[in-house]
Formats: sequence, C-alpha cells, structure tokens
Amino acid sequence: MPEDTGKTNPKHFIRQIIAEDIANGLDPKDVHTRFPPEPNGCLHIGHAKAFCLDFGMALENGGKCNLRFDDTNPTKEDTRFVDAIKEDVHWLGFDWEDREYFASDYFEKLYSLAEELILAGKAYVCTLSPEEFKEYRGVPGKPGKESPWRNRPIEESLDLFRRMRAGEFEDGKYVLRAKIDMNSPNLHMRDPAIYRIKKMHHHRTGDKWCIFPMYDFAHCLSDAIEGITHSLCTLEFEVHRPLYDWFIDNTSIIKTLKVHPRQYEFARLNLSYTMMSKRKLQQLVEENVVDGWDDPRMPTLSGMRRRGYTPQAIKDFCEEIGITKFNSLTQLDLLEHFVRADLNKTALRRMAVFDPLEVEIENWPEDKVDWLEAVNNPEDASAGTRKVPFSKSIYIERGDFMENPPKKYFRLTPDNEVRLRYAYIMKFSRAEKDENGNIVKLYCTIDEQSRGGNAPDGRRIKGTIHYISKPHALKAKAVLFDKLFTKEDMTEIEEGKDFKDYLNPQSKVEKDILIEPALKDAKPGEPLQFERNAYFTRDTKEPAGQIVFNRSVALKDSFPKA
Repeated sequence: MPEDTGKTNPKHFIRQIIAEDIANGLDPKDVHTRFPPEPNGCLHIGHAKAFCLDFGMALENGGKCNLRFDDTNPTKEDTRFVDAIKEDVHWLGFDWEDREYFASDYFEKLYSLAEELILAGKAYVCTLSPEEFKEYRGVPGKPGKESPWRNRPIEESLDLFRRMRAGEFEDGKYVLRAKIDMNSPNLHMRDPAIYRIKKMHHHRTGDKWCIFPMYDFAHCLSDAIEGITHSLCTLEFEVHRPLYDWFIDNTSIIKTLKVHPRQYEFARLNLSYTMMSKRKLQQLVEENVVDGWDDPRMPTLSGMRRRGYTPQAIKDFCEEIGITKFNSLTQLDLLEHFVRADLNKTALRRMAVFDPLEVEIENWPEDKVDWLEAVNNPEDASAGTRKVPFSKSIYIERGDFMENPPKKYFRLTPDNEVRLRYAYIMKFSRAEKDENGNIVKLYCTIDEQSRGGNAPDGRRIKGTIHYISKPHALKAKAVLFDKLFTKEDMTEIEEGKDFKDYLNPQSKVEKDILIEPALKDAKPGEPLQFERNAYFTRDTKEPAGQIVFNRSVALKDSFPKA
C-alpha cells in the first residue's frame, strides 16, 4: 500500500484478523499471502485493489507474498498475459522476488491428491452429461439427487480416472467429482467436479495433460502447498470457503501444514461508468470495440498506464477506498481525483493550442525571436525551466478573445489587456474578418517593458492566457478520452439490454493541435500538463511520423474534497 501518503493505515477487518493471529502466536514473518491471477486477460483496477491488499498485508508484517498464476483452464490462457500481469504488478511497485509460481507447477501433485480422494471413497468418476449434472445438483432450498455413479466401485473410478489422464476419452465423457453431501444447502458442496477432460494445448505444459483440475480444487491445495496463511479473495468466493477447507482437510496435505490456510473475503471494486467483468472486457477487445487491452479507455492497468495514470495515484486510491465486506459503487471521480493530485506534483507544464486564432504583434520586429524562460513545474523547483519562443506572429486559443464579452470575462477583449504566459502584456488593436463576419486574425500590440508578464507601472492585469509562436509551432494530435460507458452502474444491466448498448460514442475524440517546441522531446508516458487545458501524456503507440498525446484527466477536480 502507499508509503508516502502521510496517513495512518486504517484498521480494516483483514488487518485486524492478521493482528489477532499475531497476538495468538503467529510470527509476523510467517504471514504469507498470494496474488493468484488467471493468465487469460490483462489486469484491471479491481485486480490492483486485490494485489495492493495481498502484497500490502505481507509487507506490513515483514512476511511474504507469492505471485501465482492459476492456469488450470487452457481455453484462453496465454504466455503474453503472464508477461503483461508481471509488468503491471511491477509497475505498481510490488515484487514477488523468487516466488513466481503456477498452478500447473503442481499438476502432478494435484493429480495424486485426487487419486487419494478416490482411494478414500471421497471421490468418484461420474458419467452425467453437463445438463444432467446441473439437474441432479438441484437448486437452493431443494436437495440435490445423487448421481447413479456416486457409488461406483473405488477400483472402477480409479481405473477410469487413470484412463482419463491417458487420453482415452473425448471431452465431456467423464468428470471426477468429490463425494460430499447432495443435501447440503450450499450448492458448491453437492459433489462438485474436481477434474474434467479438456484436450487442449496448455501454455506451459503443452500436450502433456488432457485433464485439468477445477479452480476450487487447485486453488486451495496450491495455497496449502505454498504455505499460504491468509488467502484473500472477493466476496463471491464466500460460499466456496467450506469447499476450500474440505479439500485441505480431506487430503494428506493437511499433515504437512505448519499453518492451516484460511480464506477471507472482501468486497470487490465496482467503479461507476466502468465495466469490471474481465470476460466482457475481453469481448470488447475481441470484437474490436476498443483498440486492445491497453486502450486508454479500458479500466486495465495497461490502459491506465498508456493514458498517463500514475502508480502512486492508483495505490492512494486503493488505500482510500479501503477493505470492507459490503459491495458498493465507487465513483470514478474519486480515482481521477487521486490521479490529478499526483500529476499536479509531477507533471511538466507545457503550452498547446487546441483552437488556434492567429495574432500579429504590430509593434514587434519581423525577424526578432525572444526566447523566454518558463517554469516546468511550479510545484517542484527541481524540475527547472525551459525556453519558449515569442515572435511577431503567435497563436492563441480562439476562446481567449471576445468582441462582446460577458461580465467577469478577463481574457482579451477590445477593452481588456491580457498577460501572455511568461511573455508580455498584450493589447487589442483590430480584428480581420472573412466575408461571413468570422474573425480570422487579430492585430495587437505588446508592452515591451512588461517582459516576463509584469506591468512596469504596476497596473493590474486580471487575465493570463497561453500562446504558441507561429514559426515554431509543431503539429500534433490530442486524443480526448471520456467515460467508456454512459450508465453509472454497469453491474445492473436492464432487461433486454446488452452491456454494449451503453457504450459512449464520445469516449474517444481526436483533435489536431499546435504545440510548443519543447513537446517534440516529450517521452512516451511522461506526465504533462497542457496549461489551462488538461493533463496529457505522449502515447506509447503513436503512428510513425506523428506526435500524439493522450488526455489523462481534466484540470478541474469534480470530486468533493474532504
């Protein structure tokens, strides 16, 4: 969790549980957590909340946190997602040292534990079809029905299971099921499947295995193998907890444990105007609705990184929202608040014009260029200064001039002088218009004694605007991102609607802009503030020959401050 916020870490319930365990004799250095992503997609902000907790609890106590990939379903798993996940976790500042594991590391051990259950009469090979399996399992409040193969002889189940491993049967022919309780009020305890046949290439084991363990079986036993003490997961797994304990307690793994792993559940992150289902995010990628997993509109960490969000902002956000047992909707504005607060401290200030209006300085020599000193970041003196050019022809924002202004309009008007950022005080002379009466060019004068922006006679200038020197202006493209969805709560899709019906058609708008020369050297991913506009960062995937900046967040904070 963030170390430099200056705040005392709040006592959430998981912290309290660990503190109680330590008070009851657990050595703090034995606190052992894990972050167990499935390598079938990229991590999003909800995963960041989870692994900030996993790594944070270990770090706070001097313990350890493993990175373990739960790669038990080869359908959509891929090494590229393994690499992307590791990059994201490192980007947020966490390290698992030499503790990088895969559930597939334990396939042989898991298989032997499954045979143990068969030999103990606690598992059997079932021939029910998926439809029959669901029918026999029953529904909440009504007991299930035992499979006709529930009492299959141990030797027969063992033989079939070994033949399943040998690849003798087609997908779906058999499953291995735990024999628990078909009358349990918890559907997950009604003889759940342990292994299924899936003849697919695995990203690590290749074609060695054609049967794969189910998540519930592999996850808890992997925790036990690794010596995990606190298995932290989201609330939807609360009903899986009895099964988590059953598998550990009914296999020989229990005899090897120094500390019995315990599962604790917390509320997942639901963010307004944001889809947090990885399956649906994958659908957006596969259907080319977005430009890949790292599209800056996506809630993925790779998308946020490309958009210019900072690791510290994300960690501060995760710390602020805390850990609870209650599902709720967190406002996207809160995340943007933390992004903005961090960028304000770190972003280099630069000038860019989005809607240019040419201005000719009548009392400025044709060939003269004045290189003025400009502050890179008023919040950070160590950021230094840069030189910006001023010449006879400049561009200002069209909205920074009005012929007939309303009250409290303090920018350039026929009657109002204005200060040019870092340069001179400028006064309006006349406007050139086209045949339709539209202003196409302004003619102004500057007070040559006001270099740096200060009036020599002490007169008060209320307005300050930015500008770009016309001969030095560079062309660039700004990509303006907004919310990907128009519906605030994307966890509640109306009947008859598809989640894509709520896509925001204005979530990505491209605009040609003019930029100051220093922006030519901006590094991809470097935080920038375009003065009086928004925070931007140079795109890491800009087309050859183009300069592209992605908007991170607006300058104005819409989230109410405490």
